[in-house]
Amino acid sequence: MSQITTLVIAVEAIVLALGGVITHLAYRASKRTGSVALRRFAAGFGVITLGALFGGGVHQLVGADLLVGVLVQNAFTAVGLGTLAYSLYAKAPDEAVEEASIRVTEPRH
Repeated sequence: MSQITTLVIAVEAIVLALGGVITHLAYRASKRTGSVALRRFAAGFGVITLGALFGGGVHQLVGADLLVGVLVQNAFTAVGLGTLAYSLYAKAPDEAVEEASIRVTEPRH
């Protein structure tokens, strides 16, 4: 195994570990707060993390070309980033109602 291969595997292991921790913490926070946005955020990070796993797995375990592994990882990353963007942009129905009630009850100056 070349040094660059060893380095790529080490960096991917770090990405998987950190991605798993962030996904887990975001999911726990969504359960604690009941936030749909945090649940979507956790899903986005989970998809990105799975992309790192599947991209490397396709190349190393299945024996597909390196570019196929890169394509798989990038596809997962694109879907995960889209999910993250949606989690930050869209309002869940329960959160929109809560925000509207806050606006109505605030005193006007």
